[in-house]
Amino acid sequence: MTKSEKTAYDIVVFGATSFVGQILTNYLLSTYGVGKTVNWALAGRSESKLKTLKSDLGEGAKDIPLIIADAADETALRAMCEQTRVIISTVGPYALYGEPLVKACVETGTDYCDLTGEVQWIRRMIQQYEEQAKASGARIVHCCGFDSIPSDMGVWFLQNKAEETFGGPCEDVRMRVKAAKGGMSGGTVASMMNIAREAGADPQLRKELANPFSLCPPEHRSETRQPSLKNAEFDKTFDVWLAPFVMGAINTRIVHRSNALQGARYGKEFTYDEAMMTGKGNKGRLGAYGVTGALAGFFTASAFKPTRWLVGKFVPQPGEGPTPDEQKNGFYDLRFVGRTADGKTMITKVTGDRDPGYGSTGKMLGEAGMCLAFDVPSDKEGGFWTPSTLLDGDLLERLTSKAGLTFEVVETR
Repeated sequence: MTKSEKTAYDIVVFGATSFVGQILTNYLLSTYGVGKTVNWALAGRSESKLKTLKSDLGEGAKDIPLIIADAADETALRAMCEQTRVIISTVGPYALYGEPLVKACVETGTDYCDLTGEVQWIRRMIQQYEEQAKASGARIVHCCGFDSIPSDMGVWFLQNKAEETFGGPCEDVRMRVKAAKGGMSGGTVASMMNIAREAGADPQLRKELANPFSLCPPEHRSETRQPSLKNAEFDKTFDVWLAPFVMGAINTRIVHRSNALQGARYGKEFTYDEAMMTGKGNKGRLGAYGVTGALAGFFTASAFKPTRWLVGKFVPQPGEGPTPDEQKNGFYDLRFVGRTADGKTMITKVTGDRDPGYGSTGKMLGEAGMCLAFDVPSDKEGGFWTPSTLLDGDLLERLTSKAGLTFEVVETR
């Protein structure tokens, strides 16, 4: 008997009452309904909050089942996993609350995806559970939100087009955030502050966080120095100033892991980095230095207890985030510049039609879960995958047809 034949649900949304969980739940309900395309349930630790969410969703949600499980209750988590084929988790910071659920999924052979961007936690999960996941058949896919689906799938798309057009991959790819609009959520801030706190107290962790191959198998390394923008810099390709991109720390690691899991398909000396455009001329230059300084100040202050408390007074708290109008009016436009070893160049772009961190992330996470439940062959090996290496073209089709993303070639030369 297969797992799909003995489980009640295709998908369980764990952390459904969280900020992103509510966006995700609304998306699944409006896109797929209840008990039609997909059998799914809502899960979380508070029955009263789940019932309130269900009521707020309206008459169409009356038949959605509820599962009560706390992130720290391994028995309840295991029982939840045994009822479903796929878990989508929005319960973060994952470094604080995520491991028991990953453990339960690995032990029960349940597929899992989340929206974490916490490099240090992902590394620990891979080290502790990958062999067991391979044995049980559980497919674990982290980073299924804005970090890192647009970056990971963006590079995958560019490389497919490069192979079609040039006959080989681009050995150097640079992603540039051309434009983005969207609010900040307290959950994201809490995760970023926790990373800074852990790194401030652990020199070995700081070393790991500086390693672009920290999520790759030990044998996957490059002799070529990886680019890593730390300060304001001028970009000749687009004639604009650049600043560090806060999500680059996780996105670059996921892209390199994707390359490794594909047998160095992008090249053994593949290089990749990310940055954000701040504009042209003096205004762009000042913007680049301003962003650089603000990011440095945030992470430095978050690393130490007295200043971390102060930072916490001025940022959104967990459960807070952009309004529905802000989500709807948000967007992002990413540009990828790929160069082959013999100098050929391709520029592609990826866009999203909602604010990146929440409106678009909720849709991407939902489609990653659907892809896990319905598109991945049942005999695909268990283990810790990336979005592009496990979900690949099926996810690309879902993102473009349902989740409001576009992928297109802008220029080749």
